[in-house]
Amino acid sequence: MKIRLYTPAMQGKGMFDGGKITEQKPIGFSGEGSVINRVGPLFYWAWAHTPQEGYVPLHPHYSFEIMTYVLSGLAEHGDSLGTRSTVGAGGAQVIKAGSGVSHEERFVGPDMEAFQIWFEPDLKLEAKKEPAYEQYEHEEFPIHTQDGVRVKQVLGEGSPIRLTAEASMWDIELMPHQEHSLTLNPGKTIAALAVSGGGFWQGDDGRREAFHARDFMLLNTEHGEKLTLHADQEPLRMVVIEVPERVNYGLIPKKY
Repeated sequence: MKIRLYTPAMQGKGMFDGGKITEQKPIGFSGEGSVINRVGPLFYWAWAHTPQEGYVPLHPHYSFEIMTYVLSGLAEHGDSLGTRSTVGAGGAQVIKAGSGVSHEERFVGPDMEAFQIWFEPDLKLEAKKEPAYEQYEHEEFPIHTQDGVRVKQVLGEGSPIRLTAEASMWDIELMPHQEHSLTLNPGKTIAALAVSGGGFWQGDDGRREAFHARDFMLLNTEHGEKLTLHADQEPLRMVVIEVPERVNYGLIPKKY
């Protein structure tokens, strides 16, 4: 197991609406301070927070698949397709930008938090498709709960979301001192963000790597192996995304 850890100081920062919305960016854009600029088709990952309410005005997107995953509060969406929608905690909004669409966002608290995550499919092919918007409520996702462990499948097998880009995603919650096992596959990278709580990863060889709340981690291996995620003395919430290290199409350059 190889693990690279990036503290909040090594992640990017951003803001909207005069600072009403602030963002921690494990994977950001040029000039935002992120050490990591992409992981395979995982192009961008921002963690937005607003204490009360914040607004992002109408702006365009092309070809990317963009997901807003709500941790708490409400996300309101409007777009040039005529869509108006609101999603609450645990829900997701998915923009398949295709040939082009513009949208606006309003985040409503108190203490609203959400991820906006961009996945990069083959942009030349996606640009030929009509844009589309999809909305999913928390209850639509498969959730497995057992012995103080709760695992929600946000992307991948069993999820109602169907992306063109290859990706799996889990929202994992552990009670104190509980653990959950995952498989680390060769040719894939796991990107993990500790939303709350701390703990450690343990590999097949017994090696441990500790982390704290808000840390971002990349994990990979040359050989398939089992990973175990352990919670410390407080409840742990970890969001995990698995993507291929390489794809069979050209990814656009992303320079810093």
